[in-house]
Amino acid sequence: MIRKIVKIDREKCTGCGLCAGACHEGAIGIRDGKAVLLKEDYCDGLGDCLPVCPVGAISFEEREARAYDEKAVKEHLRTRDNGSSLQNFPIQLKLLPAAALYYEGASLLIAADCTAFAYKKFHEKFMEGRLTVIACPKLDGVDYSRKLTGIIKNHEIKDITVTRMEVPCCGGLVRMVEEAVKASGKEIPVNVCVISTRGEYL
Repeated sequence: MIRKIVKIDREKCTGCGLCAGACHEGAIGIRDGKAVLLKEDYCDGLGDCLPVCPVGAISFEEREARAYDEKAVKEHLRTRDNGSSLQNFPIQLKLLPAAALYYEGASLLIAADCTAFAYKKFHEKFMEGRLTVIACPKLDGVDYSRKLTGIIKNHEIKDITVTRMEVPCCGGLVRMVEEAVKASGKEIPVNVCVISTRGEYL
């Protein structure tokens, strides 16, 4: 049948994975560092992937394609559910786009890299219902304040939760978030949660 279906420009694609994360049907994946349409009968042609692509590599075309198979998609999603609360990809602050529609109205989780490994119920306690951002200013050797300021300033962020380890070096993550919120000129609630080196929520 002739229908509207996703088209991905491999030359433009940077392999950031945002489209794969935005596709609720699991039709798009990353292969060899590029986004690809994995199964055309999983693509509903509605375009959730279109607005998140930062380089304009996604469009739609009318062509011969297998019909959208809603039953197969539901079964696919049921069997791939692994309990993850991850809503976005990538999650590294260094790799995240400065502008994306999914920031609008979002609650942000800004997590020190170690916290997810230290706290057993990290997904359930912190990631559920939030966009996940991970960073470690000390190890990355990057001042992320400007990038984070831009994200907060240019989008309607609902609130921010920061998870940090109890060790002193994690204080840099909290300072970075506080500076970014202040520089944005907005009043956004920031909640800081501390995890001990023994994996306890303090």
